[in-house]
Amino acid sequence: MSAGLSFGGKVVWITGASSGIGEGVAKQLATKGAKLVLSARNEQELQRVADICIASGCEESSVLVLPLDVGQFDTMTAAKDRVLEYFGRIDLLINNAGVSQRSLCLETDMSVYETMMHVNVLGQIALTKIVLPVMVEQGEGHVAVTASVAGKVGVPIRTGYCAAKHAVMGFFDALRTEVAHLGINVTTITPGFIHTNVSINALTGDGSPTGTTDENIANGMDVTECCQIIVEGFENGVEEIAMGGEQEMGLLQLKREDPSSTFRLLETMAEEALKTQ
Repeated sequence: MSAGLSFGGKVVWITGASSGIGEGVAKQLATKGAKLVLSARNEQELQRVADICIASGCEESSVLVLPLDVGQFDTMTAAKDRVLEYFGRIDLLINNAGVSQRSLCLETDMSVYETMMHVNVLGQIALTKIVLPVMVEQGEGHVAVTASVAGKVGVPIRTGYCAAKHAVMGFFDALRTEVAHLGINVTTITPGFIHTNVSINALTGDGSPTGTTDENIANGMDVTECCQIIVEGFENGVEEIAMGGEQEMGLLQLKREDPSSTFRLLETMAEEALKTQ
């Protein structure tokens, strides 16, 4: 357990802020006095989120809309410089941008696996490496990443997504050990099924989006409830914040206690998934 984070006056940079969990966290932090940097590829949607944050009580000058594609590493230094020019510091970076996948391994192009790793892993690492020196100079800071229950458990139809989320869990867990003595905290966020557009935007085997919502996602935890748990986790100093339904949380516990039973259960899930392919 690390020291709890108070958001009043803190500069929080959120990627993937144009929808889903990123948008939900931004809305909640707007009511807590945070200064927000909202990043994603869609500037129009970012402005929509910014307007909601301002309507929720955040001062207009306390919200910076900063379009960013985390797959374009060479743009990150300029983005960081813009944040420092505007706010003068970065207290919390929430690496939340990403893309999911819905396809069998045998039917998935290597280009899809490359996208999973480039966006979901290397993009988070690249931006973190750009921001870390700022926090070191400040003598304090906080870095977070939105991983997934799929970063703890291998589930069917998501081999690339699971690989990516396992990778970010490993990277940020290791990073935590390296930067603690510098006054920098690291938080991993592990959602289960959350009712967002994640499955609509997920890539199929040929790299095209599914355009549909999974039943599990449609019946998942409300995104507002999810984001409340995330924000409370930061405030309470929780270093690995997990949330989701009983199924996903039970799966995390089962994987820890009985890996073999977990594998058999997930094989059954894969058989069911194959019937819908």
